[in-house]
Amino acid sequence: MTPTLVRQHLPHAGPAPRVDPCARARDWAEIQERMLVPLYEAVHERLEVGPGTRLLGLGCGSGLALLTAASRGAAVTGVDTRVPERLALARERLLPESRGTRARTDPRIVDGTPEDAAAAPGEPGYNLVTAFEPIGCATGDAERLGELLAAATPLAGRGTPVVLAGWGPPERCATSSVLRVATRLADPLRGARSWRPALRDDLEEIAQRAGLRPDGSGRVACPFGYADVNNAVRGLLSTGLFDPAITATGQEQVDKEVTEALHPHVRQDGTVWMPNVFRYLIARTPQ
Repeated sequence: MTPTLVRQHLPHAGPAPRVDPCARARDWAEIQERMLVPLYEAVHERLEVGPGTRLLGLGCGSGLALLTAASRGAAVTGVDTRVPERLALARERLLPESRGTRARTDPRIVDGTPEDAAAAPGEPGYNLVTAFEPIGCATGDAERLGELLAAATPLAGRGTPVVLAGWGPPERCATSSVLRVATRLADPLRGARSWRPALRDDLEEIAQRAGLRPDGSGRVACPFGYADVNNAVRGLLSTGLFDPAITATGQEQVDKEVTEALHPHVRQDGTVWMPNVFRYLIARTPQ
């Protein structure tokens, strides 16, 4: 009898992969972050972000959403604690030496918690809070967002809009099939950041637990487009969602399987195109 060959993904036995955090942050800022610009612009247009806006951006990362708000004249403050290399890029983009914004006051980038971004005594509180990092992306992201909202909403005035964002249904997000590679390859014991599918009422449940009142929502097309497959792999890996898989199986295996998963989305000219839908919820602080 001919023996059956069984393909296995053995745990990666070598040392943990060494990732250049600065290169990863650059890939995020230069390749991946721009995919969400349609979401930022749709929200800013709907809420009429402008010179009267005092915006607090939670999980601001490298600051592109803040930059688009500042270009409309908003006074912006970004807060984050996770990736210092991304915050360094946000400072490059936004602080006084940056060009091309019409903000009334200098932007603030805070490496800390929302409490660290509280307005000075005598200054008005924030009248818009945004959390643009989409949930429905990693296990535990909803809980983390709830903690941020609990800390941030006391810094805002009554009835202030708070914007939450999430992935749309997996059947409307072509990137879902690629992100499943992260879950399949990851060691379950290390999979806290593994991708998970979005649930229909994720955003409403988070808002309600935070004491916020839902007050409208919308959906925005945010296709992921890349110059080539290598560009797509770099962009997707910059999200950090594949890190548990890299730890479990190694960089080479993850690169190989992500490349294979991208094949259905490669066009004749070699570019990669994946249509996606993202959803946002506008909720309000208590009156």
